[in-house]
Amino acid sequence: MLIRPVTLTILLGCAGAMACASSGAVPKPFPTPGPGRISTEPPHAEPPPPVTAGGAESAVAGALELRGVPYRNGGSDPDGFDCSGFVWYVFARQGIALPRTVAAQFQIGTPVRPDALQPGDLVFFDTGSRPASHVGMMVGADLFVHAPSSHGVVRTEHLSTVYWSRRFVGARRLSVS
Repeated sequence: MLIRPVTLTILLGCAGAMACASSGAVPKPFPTPGPGRISTEPPHAEPPPPVTAGGAESAVAGALELRGVPYRNGGSDPDGFDCSGFVWYVFARQGIALPRTVAAQFQIGTPVRPDALQPGDLVFFDTGSRPASHVGMMVGADLFVHAPSSHGVVRTEHLSTVYWSRRFVGARRLSVS
């Protein structure tokens, strides 16, 4: 069987266009700011050492410090994050153990109504598979921080934008003291 270079390029491009690695979803369209770094390194299994157990405010501050870190498929450390790896890492730094996948994170904590969101709440979106395939963390007001897909970096975005508001599927509050 002969594979033409064009066909191989298309196949490789499709394989690399993943959303959140923990869900296997391929979001369309997914907003991206420009070129990023993609790595095929395996995810790190060891949680980072806790920095402090300071509650939701401390978790949000820790998440915001990671803005600009590139997306990395399966990433869960400051060399690169996928969405659930980012949330997992931020809470692990607070001494709080979370599951590693979007699906499992969507099952923990207490459901929160959209009009009752607080900093530190996890927000979930359907970007390609149900019930949830992407996760971020509320910063406050209308902002959340997350690790978007392959050409993105950790950044804040407005929950009320058309893209995110149409894909919002729920929020969870963790017991963070």
